[in-house]
Amino acid sequence: QLQACGGGLVQTGGSLRLSCAASGLTFSSYVMGWFRQAPGKEREFVAAITQSATSTYYADSVKGRFTISRDNAKNTVYLQMNSLKPEDTAVYYCAANPYLPSGDGYYYWGQGTQVTVSS
Repeated sequence: QLQACGGGLVQTGGSLRLSCAASGLTFSSYVMGWFRQAPGKEREFVAAITQSATSTYYADSVKGRFTISRDNAKNTVYLQMNSLKPEDTAVYYCAANPYLPSGDGYYYWGQGTQVTVSS
């Protein structure tokens, strides 16, 4: 089970940190990803991090502004979002998979947390 939290309403240029706590799986064995879905749009990849955090991956739209990290001792993955823009408004989902999949081919998904960036 994946439980995401930390979303909210923030002004343009502001910051938020999302958290996703995992239970019922061996967290350190899973690649963790963040995705988002804006109203009327398809779900899109945001960031991913490998099991030991040796590699991270970002969508071009968030590179340099967002940082994904994980704490395997706390079974938690984070998404630090800085310099937020109105186009970052979406429901953000965390996901887990035993290996880095293509696209959104993750096995486990969290319930999502709303991020709204006001202009």
